[in-house]
Amino acid sequence: MTTTISNAFVKQFEREVHEAYQRQGSKLRGTVRTAGNVKGSTAVFQKIGKGVASTKSTHGIVPVMNLDHSSIEVDLQDYYAGDWVDRLDELKLNHDERSVIANAGAYALGRKTDELIINALIADAPAAVSDDTTGLTLTKVLEAFEALGENDVPDDGQRFCIVGYRQYSELLKLEEFASADYVGAEELPFRGAQAKKWLGTTFIPHSGLPIDENDIRTCFWYHKSAIGHASGSDVETNISYHNDRASFFVNNMMSQGAKVVDATGIVTLSCDETPDA
Repeated sequence: MTTTISNAFVKQFEREVHEAYQRQGSKLRGTVRTAGNVKGSTAVFQKIGKGVASTKSTHGIVPVMNLDHSSIEVDLQDYYAGDWVDRLDELKLNHDERSVIANAGAYALGRKTDELIINALIADAPAAVSDDTTGLTLTKVLEAFEALGENDVPDDGQRFCIVGYRQYSELLKLEEFASADYVGAEELPFRGAQAKKWLGTTFIPHSGLPIDENDIRTCFWYHKSAIGHASGSDVETNISYHNDRASFFVNNMMSQGAKVVDATGIVTLSCDETPDA
């Protein structure tokens, strides 16, 4: 046992980590453009400008749109989340201990994935559309909705809005957000999922959004194509046995990065979270 590890143990552990990461690790990865299996230390996302249609004369040459093309490079960074599993503890608590470590590693890497996406939004998102002296009011929501429309952001079911839990609670107090008379029974909240579709947008509460010393929480409303997330290596698990510790070292790792591709597809909302807001 000191020189080999059970293949069944390793395979089951790796499967549990992958399943846990996919099931509950990241809340935001599915809301952005994703490039997987990236080779090298950077990934490139293409940004294409708007086209303009024109007329032409009979037998004339079809006008060329001359679309503006640019590229956004995303740097990949390596991240690790490891822990020790004592051999004798593993024998006593085989399944439970393995599941605990697998879930903890998946959660840690999932939070890091979301952190990369949020940090990209913080770095390159435009200024807030409204003042920060109120919470997330209906007026503020509609102002952001108008800003997306004015920027010609596609209303194709791929808009997402990530807000703090305080803001999500404020939304639940809005009849327009929580009443079947406005959104239909199939889109109501309180159905076991912390997400809801409204105004053609999926609203998702998230605990990792930035908040400053004045209790101002920054939230983001964006189209899926506006942010690029690159993965050189999805979650991998390596397990090694160490004689000097009589323990397994379980190392979960990944290589990922994120960056804003098109800031015009993002709207920032600043919301007050002070007690009397």
